[in-house]
Amino acid sequence: MKKTIRIALAVASLVVAGQAQANEALAKAKGCTVCHAVDKKIIGPAYKEVAAKYKPADTANLVKKVLEGGSGVWGNVPMTPNKATVSEADATTLVKWILTLK
Repeated sequence: MKKTIRIALAVASLVVAGQAQANEALAKAKGCTVCHAVDKKIIGPAYKEVAAKYKPADTANLVKKVLEGGSGVWGNVPMTPNKATVSEADATTLVKWILTLK
């Protein structure tokens, strides 16, 4: 029984790790990494800074910001709209992933 539980936990951790890699790959594919990185500021804030500032309850607002752009929250450089290249579903996936990066 303990072996089964260990195997299940190992499989679950591989799935989560795979999702994290897949979502980072999605961020790269959508061009997000031109302005953002997981752990350092480029043009926009690091994803870990975003995760520290926001909660999962903010997901809808953050998806809207990804799609429509915004300014003033992280300084003078505005975030450009991305709705031409990022679907709402992809934006939701990205935001949920970002919010896990504590």
